[in-house]
Amino acid sequence: MSPLDLALHLLNFVAPAVSVAALLVLVLCWRAPHVRARAGRSWAWLSALGVLVVLAGLVWFGRDGKLATYAAMVALQGSVSAWWRQR
Repeated sequence: MSPLDLALHLLNFVAPAVSVAALLVLVLCWRAPHVRARAGRSWAWLSALGVLVVLAGLVWFGRDGKLATYAAMVALQGSVSAWWRQR
């Protein structure tokens, strides 16, 4: 596998977690203006949590792309962002 192929595989592996985190931060900032000051930090934390869930799904199921993994990722990221919104 070439370095370019490896980079593309890694980008495609983390893309769902990063994109869902970005959408949640956009909605969170739009709905709760007091969160705008820490939007970058919120995006980084949500992305990291999503990548950890996708990695755990890879270890648990032995392959990437299972719907249960993505459902768990969205549930965790959504729960954390809802908790942040209430604070």
